[in-house]
This record gives sequence, C-alpha cells and structure tokens, in this order.
Amino acid sequence: MASGPRLPATQRALRQGPDGRLRLVQDAPMPPLPPGFVLIKTTAVALNHVDYKLLNNFPLPGSFAGTDFAGVVVHVNQEERDRVAGAAFLFADSHRLASGAFAEYVRAPAAVLLRLNSTSLTPLEASTLPTGVMTCILAFWAPDALALTGTPDEPQQQQPPPQVLVHGGSTTTGTFAVQLLKLSGYDPVATCSAHNFDLVRRCGASAVFDAQSGALAAHIKQHTRGRLRYALDCVSSNDGQSTAVCYGAIQRPGGRYASLNTVADGFLAQRRAVKPHFVLAAEVVDAAVELGHPDYDRPASKQKHDLAVQHATTIQRLLDQGRLRPHPVEELQGGLDAVVAGLDRLENGRVSGVKLVARM
Repeated sequence: MASGPRLPATQRALRQGPDGRLRLVQDAPMPPLPPGFVLIKTTAVALNHVDYKLLNNFPLPGSFAGTDFAGVVVHVNQEERDRVAGAAFLFADSHRLASGAFAEYVRAPAAVLLRLNSTSLTPLEASTLPTGVMTCILAFWAPDALALTGTPDEPQQQQPPPQVLVHGGSTTTGTFAVQLLKLSGYDPVATCSAHNFDLVRRCGASAVFDAQSGALAAHIKQHTRGRLRYALDCVSSNDGQSTAVCYGAIQRPGGRYASLNTVADGFLAQRRAVKPHFVLAAEVVDAAVELGHPDYDRPASKQKHDLAVQHATTIQRLLDQGRLRPHPVEELQGGLDAVVAGLDRLENGRVSGVKLVARM
C-alpha cells in the first residue's frame, strides 16, 4: 500500500492481557489484509454485548476487541476516501489476533460495508448500524431463521399484516428490527422497559408491552389473538425467561423463533412446534466461525454471505433516503480510554435505550 496514504507502523488499540482484562497499548501492530478486506481508519466505535462476551467466554491473550465502527477507508491511488460503517467480525482466533474495532485502524470485509453517503448521519450514529443491521438480515430472511417473505423492496401484501414479536425492542437490534419489519409490510409488536415505550413506538411498533410485566406472554397472546407466528428475541437471557416469553406468545400451531444468544436445549425443547435458531451475524463474512464451542462454530456459508450482500444494498438505499434511522447514542468522553468502563456498564445492565459510542 506504499502508493496510498502513508500509514504508521503501529497503532493505539485495546488488547486482552494475560489476566483477561483489556489494556490500551501504544504499539499494536497494523492489521494485515486478507483477500476481500479493506483497511479503515476509525472515527467512531460502538459498544456491543458481544464485545465483553467474547473476552469472558473465549479469552485469548493478545487479541484485539470491538466489533462496530465508523471510519474512512484507506484507498490506494484515490484522492477521496469513502466514509463507511462496518463490523470487525471476530469469528476466529486468527482474526481476533489481527484486528478489532477498538483501535485506530481496523480491517473489515468490503462486501458488507455500509457507505455513509448521507450527511445526516454522524460517525457516532453510523457506528450503531453494522452488527444490528446484519443481525436483522439473517434473522428475518435466512431460511433457517424466521424466513420472512416480505422485504423493504417487496413488502408482503397480506391484510391484516402478519405480526412479528420483537422481544427487547429498545435494544439496538430491536429498534432496527422494528423499522425493517414495518418497511417490509409486517406489523411489529414489541416489548421493552416502560421508559422506552416512546422510542419503540417512533420506530413503528403498533403495540409495546412492559418487559417487566408478570404476565407478559399472556398479554401479547391476547393482543395478537393467538395468531403470532414469528418472534425475534433480542434479550435471549441465559435463564430461559426470554425464550419462555416468546414461546408462550407464539400461536398454538407453532412458528419460528430467532435468538441472539445461545439458549439451552432444555428451554428450546419445551415446544416442538416452534422452530428455533441462534442468529450469528459473523456468518455474513463467508468464512468459518471457529471459536471452539459447538453452539458457535459453523462452516462458511456463501448463502448467508450472498443474502447479506443483497440486503445490504437495500439497507444502503434506506439510509441514503433517511428511511432507516440509527439508534440513539450516548457518547463516552475520552475515546478509547473510556471504552473499558463503558463495557463494564453494558455488562452490568446499566445501559437502556441508548448505544454507548466513543469518538476516535
């Protein structure tokens, strides 16, 4: 890349130490670029639950951290550089040791980058998009997940519109899910904390239920008249409670359930008429997911990669038209130095209705 912008030999980045903690280092190596990847100078990063879960569940000393970012592509022989948002999917040890979003430079697969053509999106807002949007693409339109037929390009025409439950509608993925469902001709029904009702309604939910309600599944089932076929579980709690809510709300003949975290087989087996699937956004890269755990490890899927590329074009158009809006943000002051404390807040449930972001 000698003919392009001059790049430093090292960079500031967060890396996992031998004790499992993230450390800010001043001399991290620059990421090598395998085929299909581009190098981006980060301008903003967003914090995700997966960021601390990878560190806790799959510790790897020396690994980089962070998934979602916005930044500027470092081009060769080109005067103008694209502003983009993307995800550094850390789906295998080799990738985790090479790059991560919590750094001055990050590598990412070019095919699923979102280009920030609209001046209405700030880098902080744009950094909220990648993982949530890619998760929705796989959750809604992959054949092993909800397998919906309506899309923003070709909305389904059934009347009244089929209802889809978004459990955790005020999460980042939840707000994108509600918007995309509405644009695809569906009737999104959501749950969240009461103080986030207005946020979720603004995204397009026709009904919102208090996630703290003791009879949540019954309330949803009554509202949907026992006809709910689809549920996206953005909560996906380890204790099975969120699965129980979704399963309890789905109609008696059965339906489909997509979770964003692993769920124990014992919980999933409680209703054989419901087809469950754990959605892993990293599958959009068309490379094997190799984390050393059977619930996560998956072979490369060209089908899901092609699906993501196809729908990313639609997402790009919706962003350019201002029809898909980012999740509300809370900016962490201090850039990379503030990320570790932000992850602690996220892990301990001290974030609601906003995405923690940091300017680089």
